Amino acid sequence: MSFFNNLIVSAVQVMPKSVVGFFSKRYIAGEIIDDAIRVTRELNKQGIYATIDVLGEAVKNREEAVDSKNKALEVLDTIIKFNLKANLSIKPTQMGMAIDEDFAYDQVRAIVQKAKEINSFIRIDMEDSPYTDATFRLLRKLKQDYNNVGVVVQAYLKRTYADVVVLNKIGTNYRLCKGIYIESPNIAYKDREVIRKNYVKDLELMLKNGNYVGIATHDEYLVNEAYRLIRELKIPKDKFEFQMLLGVREDLRNKINNDGYKIRIYVPFGKDWYAYSTRRLKENPQVAGYVFRNLFSLR
Repeated sequence: MSFFNNLIVSAVQVMPKSVVGFFSKRYIAGEIIDDAIRVTRELNKQGIYATIDVLGEAVKNREEAVDSKNKALEVLDTIIKFNLKANLSIKPTQMGMAIDEDFAYDQVRAIVQKAKEINSFIRIDMEDSPYTDATFRLLRKLKQDYNNVGVVVQAYLKRTYADVVVLNKIGTNYRLCKGIYIESPNIAYKDREVIRKNYVKDLELMLKNGNYVGIATHDEYLVNEAYRLIRELKIPKDKFEFQMLLGVREDLRNKINNDGYKIRIYVPFGKDWYAYSTRRLKENPQVAGYVFRNLFSLR
């Protein structure tokens, strides 16, 4: 199956943009904020929450970073205007982290402050390893003044358990995912079962310490392991939620929702959908295979 998935990834890289767009539309709300509103409303009608993301990252200059900040603020205005059950996810490099950390902090702080004013929450996405420490520095600085901000940690990184031990001390709100970026075997686990084991180990540490956790996975094994931990540790429902990407494993999403657990869907939108789509597929061949199979199962 891995050979098949990698073959699909290779094919995606030479496909016309229109073709990539055809099968990506299930996984991206659209190009404008109205698309995100529409998709979020559809999810909300089913009792499902959303985290909205304006696509784009690694901006080239301060002007682009300020524009990204303004788009994020627009999303917050939209959430309150339309009473959406949603929060906002942002990428540090989109806010200028690769340009200047202090500048990025000022950018993100303005967003977190606005979210606080409307009783909303900001999730700081985790990007590839060159930005891990800087992202944690950003979080710790924000946590000095704000409680409505959290971060993503990636179970495939060998450092993550030690990071969680430290981050637990400041009451971190987590999104725990496996990890999608291609990293060196020196710093990241490559074996699927080892990553699963590390995911469960990280999750148990978070839950035992009373942290709020977004359990982000499309892996049914990990969902079942999360169910087990929640049951055994007697974790109240207001201390966790499940999270998934838009359009992926909707059968599992609906099962979690029907089981009475809170679930939140990552709803990306924006003109940078093509770069997002191809990167997602190249960095996660399993998703590529899933997309391809669903493309030919559409009715």
